[in-house]
Parts: sequence; C-alpha cells; structure tokens
Amino acid sequence: MTCNVCLKAPKEKLCNYTDPYTGIKKFDLKSPKQIGPFLALDYANNILVTFRCHASPIRFSTTPASQMRYIANELDTVVGGTNTVVVIGVWSHFSTFPVEVYIRRLLNIRRAVVRLLTRAPGTLVIIRTANPKALTLYETLVNSDWYSLVRDNVLRAIFKEVNVKLVDAWEMTVAHHLPHNLHPQPPIIKNMINVILSYTCPTAGSSKQATVGH
Repeated sequence: MTCNVCLKAPKEKLCNYTDPYTGIKKFDLKSPKQIGPFLALDYANNILVTFRCHASPIRFSTTPASQMRYIANELDTVVGGTNTVVVIGVWSHFSTFPVEVYIRRLLNIRRAVVRLLTRAPGTLVIIRTANPKALTLYETLVNSDWYSLVRDNVLRAIFKEVNVKLVDAWEMTVAHHLPHNLHPQPPIIKNMINVILSYTCPTAGSSKQATVGH
C-alpha cells in the first residue's frame, strides 16, 4: 500500500504496513530488525513516532557502527516541548556487566534528561523499568533476576529527584498471569502502552511527537 503522505510515487513503497487497530503507518527504512531506526506516522492525528536502539553494550549478533547512538547524545538533539514524549528503556544488556558500567551510563542519561527539561520543561520523559524473565539453569547461575533487580533499583534511585515518569514493568509483569519473559508477551506490552497513552494522548486538534529509545 502507498502511504498518503508520500509526495511522489517511489519505485519501492515507503510505507509498507498500516496497523489495522490504530491506523498508524510504519515506514520501511530498510533498518535491521532489532536495531532500527524505525519510523511511524499517524497522519490524521499529527503523531510521529521514532525508535532507535541504544549504543553498546548490546547483545545483538550484528550491529552497524553507524547506527550506534548513545541515548544522552540523542536526547541532546531533541527540541522538546509540550508536544514531545520521550520513552527510554535501558537495562537488560547491562545485566552481564559490572553495575558500575550501568551507573555511569544512567548518570550520563540523567544529565541529558535534565538538560532537556531545562530547555523544554513541558517535555514528558518516561522511563521503562526492568522486568523479571524466564530462567534456564544457565541463566539462573550467571544472569538471574537478581542482576535485573539490582539494575532496576539503581535506575529508580538515579532518577528519583528528576521530573520523569516510570512505567513499572517489573510490577506489571509480576502481577500478570502470563509466565515471565525477558521480552514480555503482547498482553503485558499492551498494558504498558495503554498506561503510557493514558497520559500522553493529545486532545483533538493538537499534535504529539514521540521519540522512543531502547
């Protein structure tokens, strides 16, 4: 299908999927599946959503160096404002590294968030917490939920005095009847998204730009 915002008919369709429930159009940027960047647009409601993976450490098999972007650097490029929502999720790939590595990264992100909120106080910044996962015997021995819980507590402590909102993925996963998984199953993800949208959906006639960093 051809997106109605395409100015000219390209040789390849730029917009290769429209969500049947939301009507949001996802653009095919030929990006790696796990890394991005990704782009989606709700033209009718003037909502733009972008996604980019955080920089190392990451545990993907292949990652182009050109797509390695640090969250703090990306935040410094965000103009911000009352129509901008930034969602950050960063914890799992740090669980096999010393916690000091995670602390340093979060402190850099915290400083960037403070800079963003200083120049654009109306910006809404949301941080997704860690969540428990399914554990094999190997993971129980070398990368159990204890490491995830430590990083979850670190994240909450570092951002405690900053004007950000938390999506408590840990509690939402524990409270659900579905089994734990590093990547929570769709009903749990849907609950998280519903919580976010409950506080970010714009009123009719206004616009909203969402930047998602993972």
